Amino acid sequence: MPPAAAPADAAHVFSVSELNRLVRDLLESGLGAIWIEGELSNVARPASGHMYFSLKDRDAQVRCAMFRNRNRLLDFSPEAGAQVRLRARVSVYEARGEYQLIVEHMEPAGAGALARAFEELKKRLAAEGLFAPERKRALPAFPRRIGVITSATGAALRDVLHVLARRLGSIPVIVYPVPVQGQNAAPAIVDMLARAGRRAECDVLLLVRGGGSLEDLQAFNEEAVARAIVASPLPVVTGVGHEVDVTIADFAADFRAPTPSAAAEQVTPDAAELRQQAARLHQRLRASVVRRQRDARARHDALTRRLQRQHPQRRLEQFGQRRDELDLRLHRAARRDLEQRRARLERSRQRLARTSPAERVARASERVHWSEERLRSALRAQLERCAGRLDTTARALQAVSPLATLGRGYALVRHAENGRPVTAAATVAVGDNLHVQLARGALGVRVESRDLSTTGETDAGPADEGPQS
Repeated sequence: MPPAAAPADAAHVFSVSELNRLVRDLLESGLGAIWIEGELSNVARPASGHMYFSLKDRDAQVRCAMFRNRNRLLDFSPEAGAQVRLRARVSVYEARGEYQLIVEHMEPAGAGALARAFEELKKRLAAEGLFAPERKRALPAFPRRIGVITSATGAALRDVLHVLARRLGSIPVIVYPVPVQGQNAAPAIVDMLARAGRRAECDVLLLVRGGGSLEDLQAFNEEAVARAIVASPLPVVTGVGHEVDVTIADFAADFRAPTPSAAAEQVTPDAAELRQQAARLHQRLRASVVRRQRDARARHDALTRRLQRQHPQRRLEQFGQRRDELDLRLHRAARRDLEQRRARLERSRQRLARTSPAERVARASERVHWSEERLRSALRAQLERCAGRLDTTARALQAVSPLATLGRGYALVRHAENGRPVTAAATVAVGDNLHVQLARGALGVRVESRDLSTTGETDAGPADEGPQS
């Protein structure tokens, strides 16, 4: 049977703060610094400069805090969704009793981040035309002098010199030494490409290095290196890594060889197959460096844990985290209140727009406009009908007009003295003056004879002058 529980007055009763502090000390001393990899989410950067986020995988997540003095050492900007690798110590946020990680170091999760950056840069430079086949320059068939840009102590240089000596030892070789790995590699390669172009000592340049991981080849995936290759006045042949290794420099070069040895064969006449692997020594050296780095990091972490257990910085970090949490909550509450006020204002604005007299005026103006259009259309139709009736009446008047009769050869005869029309010969006397109206013009005549009957007999008077006009 289990032992009976001790009386309450005989056992130590923990406060919540004491329990959380005890758990934190147990976790920090028991686990120490660990490496962990996952996806970033819920990234928050308050004004204090600290950074808070969650690290998750498919099945779980853990809260993390990275304080300002560690943030300043980052060489990239962490964003939600990024895969990262962390070195952290397990701790407890005492104010809330939550288990969390205090992050001391963060880096992109290896080849995944580098591969994404590689693809993005490749697409951008290809869109600019840096990889266009028509830009590539032809290699000299018989180079008089060959330049090799690589590490002066690397195996790649030995391979190239061996192939060149075996294939055609009389060709002079100029070595342009540069580091091929690390932060200083890319600027050194860019400077050496420009220097070799200015000196114009060679007919072709070999840019080579041995194989390695994607991180090892990062210098050859830099945009500055690709642009320096394109700007070089000399043709450039790349031989970087193994056959499966492809870098941005390979796309920008005038010719890409699968290995440094193949690059040497490509620029020498009568080239034969030669494949030598140069990565073994590099891998051994890299493994040795990695082991020494891990040992040094372990010693550093042990000393850091000892210092942190005796340092008041932990309490300051806890208080700073609590302050940042309250600050974030305040900002979120302020944003929610502002959004609610904006929503109420928008609803009020919409209600005002629906009841505004301006809307009624606009509808009335539209009705007036359509009424004016209909009135104009009716007036035009009425005018057209009136014009038609006027034209018909004018034609009817024209038909009965005396002027129309005159136009057919008739004349209108009037007494010259009183203007009365003459309709019978008996109404005039010999010697009377008459006015004869024609269709065009008029005549003044004097009567010399009259025909009073239908027999044609005339009543002639004294001889007078003929008609006068």
